[in-house]
Amino acid sequence: MTCSQTSLKSLNTFGLSVSAERIVYARNTETLIESWKAHQEKPWLLMGGGSNMLFLDDFEGTVVVNQLKGISIEQTSEEWLIHCAAGENWHEFVKFTVKEGMAGLENLALIPGTVGSAPIQNIGAYGVELKDVCAYVDILDLNQNQMLRVTNKECLFGYRESIFKHQYRQGYVITAVGFRLAKEWQPTLSYGPLKVAEASLTTPQSIFDKVCEIRRSKLPDPAQIGNAGSFFKNPIIPTRDAEAIKRHYPNAPFYPQCDNLVKIAAGWLIDQAGLKGYVANHAGVHPQQALVLINLGGAQPKDLVNMAKHVRDTVYNKFEIWLEPEVRFIGPMGEVNAVEALS
Repeated sequence: MTCSQTSLKSLNTFGLSVSAERIVYARNTETLIESWKAHQEKPWLLMGGGSNMLFLDDFEGTVVVNQLKGISIEQTSEEWLIHCAAGENWHEFVKFTVKEGMAGLENLALIPGTVGSAPIQNIGAYGVELKDVCAYVDILDLNQNQMLRVTNKECLFGYRESIFKHQYRQGYVITAVGFRLAKEWQPTLSYGPLKVAEASLTTPQSIFDKVCEIRRSKLPDPAQIGNAGSFFKNPIIPTRDAEAIKRHYPNAPFYPQCDNLVKIAAGWLIDQAGLKGYVANHAGVHPQQALVLINLGGAQPKDLVNMAKHVRDTVYNKFEIWLEPEVRFIGPMGEVNAVEALS
């Protein structure tokens, strides 16, 4: 269905007043293919919930909103096997699985966006990543009109990384995600606030509720303050660099990785750089969670770009660590390299 409205303001959680030449709401694969074939002469952009995008300007082509719906469930004696359409809301899907007694996704509660966006970023929170529960991803090859199933291994999942940012980025649409949840539940409580409250978190529902409580206390509601959640990735640095920081900041939040690498919290770096609550030209750093950049109302795309550049430069000047955006930057002709846009 093509929409006569061309404003993207309600479709991006930053709430930026940008527009597209055309907006199509795709509730089936036929609409996806028809739109792709009909509008090849101009840029074509697929959207889910618009919660991980920063539009740099008006989009000079067609924006297609993925609204594929449906959930089906099978089970074995050991596992729940769930097939979920890409247009389903991620948090509502997690809430549904917990309510139905299918544990494993509770740590990923209240992450904005759709199910189809989850594999692209390999979303993660509180010690669990999408790769830990994903069985497969179904994609539609728009040029060949052919469905493909990509296994977990073939997804090449990494930290906020997957094959869907590369080989399957252009001309492909994620239509569904398959999940494999073990019936023998093992809670993941090793991360931050969950570890502190470990004694009281004895069920998937209690973990779900706790994660929602934590996220609501830290992260602004996009309906109230425009934002796209975590703006920057947590940097992964050599252990020797982490040890140098640790000498000056003994309580710095580090998380050991493999191969003598350490992940450090980007929000902590921004906070230590004195930027929490910083505001300029209607854009700012959230006063409770420094990892979140916000539109205070009336910000233009350039204002958020300038804010992100200021944060990135300031953190580098203090720690010699370059932050890399997690948010996708969308220019008039399509996605652009976010790091290059801030350099």
